[in-house]
Amino acid sequence: MKLTDIRDNPGATKQRMRVGRGIGSGKGKTAGRGVKGQKSRAGVAIKGFEGGQMPVHRRLPKRGFTNIFRKDYNEVNLGRLQAAIDAGKLDASAPVTVDALVAAGVCAKARDGVRILGAGELKAKLALQVAGASRSAVEAVEKAGGSVTILGGDAAAEA
Repeated sequence: MKLTDIRDNPGATKQRMRVGRGIGSGKGKTAGRGVKGQKSRAGVAIKGFEGGQMPVHRRLPKRGFTNIFRKDYNEVNLGRLQAAIDAGKLDASAPVTVDALVAAGVCAKARDGVRILGAGELKAKLALQVAGASRSAVEAVEKAGGSVTILGGDAAAEA
């Protein structure tokens, strides 16, 4: 097989409808646009236009704002960590960092850090180095004999 022999499967592509090519084509004259008016002509962009009436997106009040400094954490439950350890993907003896969790497949990618949440049961002794942890998660890890180190000195991540 050569590069020139590669083709789409039969029926994979469809010819586009050529409009305005005479009445015999079935899409002649008005070319499927109906009759007259602004929308039948080319170059019309009136998505939010309401005929001169104040559009709904300008009538409604604006509320809130988007915090551009917001942190986007990966939330990981204790049960998920235990499952990764049981599957042999996560080494319990080594410190558990963001990179270790990504390598184990617990997190898809490292965002602004990992925040540990307390759902599930943890039996392994872990040394966690994360951006944040809930109180219940810290208690569960310490009860299992492990430790939690909060990185970055972010006091808000603890609570």
